[in-house]
Amino acid sequence: MEKEILTIEEAADYLQIGKRSIYKLVKDGKIPGKKVLNKWRFEKESLREWVSKGEAEEI
Repeated sequence: MEKEILTIEEAADYLQIGKRSIYKLVKDGKIPGKKVLNKWRFEKESLREWVSKGEAEEI
């Protein structure tokens, strides 16, 4: 079964970018993510859509 919710490390690995980049993107509101109990979580499908729509090219 594929994981639906990713940690910041898993999101960085999925997008093949560094954790620092993920933190900056989410802080700037450029990448879809939510804080859960003070930790960032990302829906895999939201990240996939973000890349598919070309929003990743705007950074």
